[in-house]
Amino acid sequence: MQRSTFLVGAVGGVTAVVALGGLGTYLLAGTESTSRLDEYSTASVDGHKALAGKIVAGRTESKYHPLPWVGDKVSDVTCPTALKAVAGATLTCTGTKRDGGTVRIPVRVTKADAKSVTWTFER
Repeated sequence: MQRSTFLVGAVGGVTAVVALGGLGTYLLAGTESTSRLDEYSTASVDGHKALAGKIVAGRTESKYHPLPWVGDKVSDVTCPTALKAVAGATLTCTGTKRDGGTVRIPVRVTKADAKSVTWTFER
């Protein structure tokens, strides 16, 4: 009787740890960001408000590899221009992998208004 109680407790504990690990991975590994468009982050592309390229690059680099088991580590991410604050707008940033290779990172705007832009990148 005590063995089965211990076994049930142990299996329940392991299940809880795995579930919390999965939830943490999901929350930290997200590739979507919402950024304010203010005097510090706003640029202009083709007459439209845009999120400065350095903001897109920095956020992408920090979220590209949030956990060791999610994605490759990248550094020196750069974006060729600002990200136009128009739904559907795209650009491709580049980064450097740990082995020195280059990785292309597609970025796409999912939602935009006068004060913010929501965008996502592909890993």
